Amino acid sequence: MRLKLIVLFLGIFITTRLYAQQGFPFDNEIRAFKHQDSINPPAKGGILFIGSSSIRKWTDLELRFAGKPIIRRGVGGCTLEQLVNYYTPYILSPYQPRKVFIYAGENDIAAGKSGQFVFEEFEKLWTMIHQQLPVADIYFMSIKLSPSRAQSFNEVIKANELIKTYLVNKPRSTFIDVGAAILKGNSALPDSALFQEDMLHLNSKGYDRWQQVLEPYVK
Repeated sequence: MRLKLIVLFLGIFITTRLYAQQGFPFDNEIRAFKHQDSINPPAKGGILFIGSSSIRKWTDLELRFAGKPIIRRGVGGCTLEQLVNYYTPYILSPYQPRKVFIYAGENDIAAGKSGQFVFEEFEKLWTMIHQQLPVADIYFMSIKLSPSRAQSFNEVIKANELIKTYLVNKPRSTFIDVGAAILKGNSALPDSALFQEDMLHLNSKGYDRWQQVLEPYVK
């Protein structure tokens, strides 16, 4: 097991160094984050939100949890795989957060990856975070069912189930079902009134629902 972890981290380190030199998806956003950090570095021990555009577009996240040391580092339309392969050295390790909230995996599935693949990538990410930040609390925000991606619902549900089961016995780790909060009534379908016109990203009312679910974990 120890040898497997060493090989995993070595592979990720080499890949990260290579792409840091050649450029990688959304590298302009990573540069913007690092420039921002150089001017006003966040204090250690903050509450970090990482993931895709559902985090990036949550522009009032810091205001919703006013008084809390929120660090929002959503990256474009990134995938969970990209978080593992490229971004963690830049938007995770340097902040030394005490809590890490993750929203990712939806774009992997939209690109044709399976729920099993998303789970395996999350397993890698969890291992990385736990190794680097052993006393940090890790929260996985369930992958939402977006109306514009109805064809992917089965794989989204599969990924969520696998990750939820995986985290049951993991230390300092919690699966947060933010998806149930945006379903329509008692149905198993998402409420389109909580989404922007693209039927992919949440609107303010949708984020209201997420805030209610996340409140106990943030505070």
